[in-house]
Amino acid sequence: MTASASAPPASRRTITTVTSYEAAERAVDFLSDQQFPVAHVTIVGIGLRYVERVSRRVTTGDAAMRGAGSGALLGLFWGLLFGLFFTVDSGGFFGVLAYSLGIGVVFGAAWGAIAQAATDGRRDFASVVDTRADRYEVQVDADFADQAKQLLARMPTR
Repeated sequence: MTASASAPPASRRTITTVTSYEAAERAVDFLSDQQFPVAHVTIVGIGLRYVERVSRRVTTGDAAMRGAGSGALLGLFWGLLFGLFFTVDSGGFFGVLAYSLGIGVVFGAAWGAIAQAATDGRRDFASVVDTRADRYEVQVDADFADQAKQLLARMPTR
């Protein structure tokens, strides 16, 4: 354990506030390009919101189709692997591949349908989740804040 690992966190000062993460990232990248010790920099999201965007309805049939697709990929993988080593009395490489692919599709579809049916309609939609912030503060350890602020004042605008 190093001395810095047991030291209390340094106090920080906000050197800039921006409305997008990309802008905060650009500021830190600029500091890095100026050889600033960026280990003393923190990006803090303020006003966090959990946003879940519903993208579509999911039925048992949809879940079975998606499961079949995943099962087909898994079956293809195992078929290729076993086809290279175990081709005895099974129609050769392509026989093992087709057999594994078929089993993967059947079991994947069954698994998808059963998993969806098990929810009993409580979650019959698909969604995309995102965490967003209203603004982002670029904070720097107090001992380095003045230097960072001076450097950022020279940062070109886009």
